[in-house]
Amino acid sequence: MGAMEPHINVVTLAVEDLERALAFYRDGLGLRSDGIIGTEFKGDDEHPAGDAVMFPLDSGLVLALYPRTELAKDGGVAAQPASTGGFSIGHFVATRDEVDAVLKAASAAGGRVTDPGHDRPWGIYSGYFQDPDGHLWEIIYSPGTEA
Repeated sequence: MGAMEPHINVVTLAVEDLERALAFYRDGLGLRSDGIIGTEFKGDDEHPAGDAVMFPLDSGLVLALYPRTELAKDGGVAAQPASTGGFSIGHFVATRDEVDAVLKAASAAGGRVTDPGHDRPWGIYSGYFQDPDGHLWEIIYSPGTEA
């Protein structure tokens, strides 16, 4: 075996405040979630707690939220402060108006629009926002691409 299959199943975002992040994505952006799960798994200084949030997405991908300190413990790495700009998460929508609507919803929910929607020279219309933890999202309308 050895080689990885060409797909990703879960993207986990490290967050400072799990309740705040849940409210942003569920209540502010409308993603479906059963809320915080795994609370019965109590952590300690060495072992991570189980508190997490899962958003099953239409593509089969799961967007997960996990406290920054617990993700570091679980992955066996030192906890790092929040940072941005190292990567972005892309979300396709069906129209230009949807780009603007998602950016407006993100801003109203406590996110920060960093680049309002506009035409790009390569033929797309997109804009960017950061969630309350600084994770960078690009909202994209690309003619001919299914949302």
